[in-house]
Amino acid sequence: MADPCESCVHFDYDYEADCYACDMQLDEDEMLSFLSGSFEHCPYFDPYDEYKIVRKQN
Repeated sequence: MADPCESCVHFDYDYEADCYACDMQLDEDEMLSFLSGSFEHCPYFDPYDEYKIVRKQN
């Protein structure tokens, strides 16, 4: 199963770290939950939709 983070708007390439990472600033509890693998439903998840702007133009 694919990682849901890969289809999120906030998942972007970090040139300094040379890898993909989440742009959202998680607080201490959220980061601990994420790193421990128990972070099931991200409150910041926003699915990437490249046609979102085009639909608003109609």
